Amino acid sequence: MQGDLIENRIVIWNVNDAREIFSESYYGKPIGIAKPKPEEIDVPLILDLIEGYYLQEKSQLNIFKSKKRITHPQMLEICRKEHHNFDKIYTVYKDFREKKYIINPGIKFGCDFAVYQRGPGIDHAPYLVQVHSKNDAITATGVVLAGRLATSVKKNFILAIPHGEDVSYLALDWWRA
Repeated sequence: MQGDLIENRIVIWNVNDAREIFSESYYGKPIGIAKPKPEEIDVPLILDLIEGYYLQEKSQLNIFKSKKRITHPQMLEICRKEHHNFDKIYTVYKDFREKKYIINPGIKFGCDFAVYQRGPGIDHAPYLVQVHSKNDAITATGVVLAGRLATSVKKNFILAIPHGEDVSYLALDWWRA
């Protein structure tokens, strides 16, 4: 499968490849389809850098820029320039993907990831994930804000703390007394 790096996105132009990669594990966003169903995809697919890097690492995607193939180390440098703390965020992304979860950017929820058990359009994302370093200070206000947001959208808030290749998770559960 082939994708073209355009600014900070990767476009898979081949519609059959786009349908296959989206249907397989909900990678990317089909151009112009708000809530896509796999069988409806007849347009190119846009991947964000973290998805493209992961698929490249898994040897499922060759990435090109100006008709020149981008190596995995080159792609890592591009990702690091574009994303603050890319290595930590990628470790968490990869850990969830390896556990067969579906990961989408969590920007609309003010976090790093929205995590699905089966996929968008099939179920709602039950988890909002924020990546932190083990030495990051987390204020009580920050925890309350995250908890209130997660509760208001009926999701569980998870702090993901990568250390090396491993990730520790702290789930915060809110309940009424």
